[in-house]
Amino acid sequence: MSDQLYDEVPSLDLANFLSEDEAKRAQFVEELGHAYNNIGFVAIKNHGLSDALVKKLYDSIEKFFSLPEEVKTKYEIPELFGQRGYVGKGKEHAKGRKTGDLKEFYHVGQFVEDGDAIKENYPDNVWPAEVEDFEAAATEAYKTLEATGKHMLRAIALYLGLEENYFESRVHNGNSILRPIHYFPIENPEEIPADAVRAAEHGDINLITLLMGASADGLQVKRRDDKWIPITALPEQIVVNVGDMLARLTNNKLKSTIHRVVNPPKEQMKSSRYSIPFFMHPRAEMDLTCLESCIDENHPKEFDDMTAGEFLHQRLTEIGLKK
Repeated sequence: MSDQLYDEVPSLDLANFLSEDEAKRAQFVEELGHAYNNIGFVAIKNHGLSDALVKKLYDSIEKFFSLPEEVKTKYEIPELFGQRGYVGKGKEHAKGRKTGDLKEFYHVGQFVEDGDAIKENYPDNVWPAEVEDFEAAATEAYKTLEATGKHMLRAIALYLGLEENYFESRVHNGNSILRPIHYFPIENPEEIPADAVRAAEHGDINLITLLMGASADGLQVKRRDDKWIPITALPEQIVVNVGDMLARLTNNKLKSTIHRVVNPPKEQMKSSRYSIPFFMHPRAEMDLTCLESCIDENHPKEFDDMTAGEFLHQRLTEIGLKK
């Protein structure tokens, strides 16, 4: 693969992969692999989310985050380490930093509906009684994005020379998280820490992240030449990027690229920004040992052997959600 430096995130049509035209499927797999080798991000259309569902979910999360602090904190459950419900302002920080991000968020987790014993390992979801549509909209978005993520993982498996359904059993009832985020208004920017940002530079923990279009600009990705480029997806697209677990599995063949959400100009700090990523996780027992096919003389093994559960625990501690 050539070491192309993208000026923008490549755009692909998932309908090509889902079609019965083998040439279209093969081209999607090749273009996806090329993008993930280089920049780790793609914009995807025909992803399954309807405009009505996106609007319903955004309306719901705006209502929730506008509730008084004492109401929101009813849904903050410290013993769950932020895995379900509300996580308050500044509680999470990027790995290697101490300053909290300028955000608050809400976590919706897996729906185990087939009697799988793994249900015992997951806390129940927590729903805000004050926002009528939140549960229905978040549930539908979760299941839609999970299905889309499975299609993406099938294409990734083919690109890696694996059996197409390689990831299916590994992500079935996986520990995935839908995270509505509110980058809250800052009335007096001079009163926040000088290094405080909406989301400091980081890589995602999981296999892949599927990001519904945000309500404002600010997301940037760091190219290999250290240049930051803005991530802009058209309204009908979502952004899908490689996470650290997939980078580990592929010995960095697929890139978990560092990204961030920068602060807007000071005069715009008084306005909110909303974003809804879906972090696609496997089951905790998935082995993240580097694939043999991704190791050779020019690409020696970079990572210790570890399960997904062990890696998640390590990273949640590093970003401040687990003590």
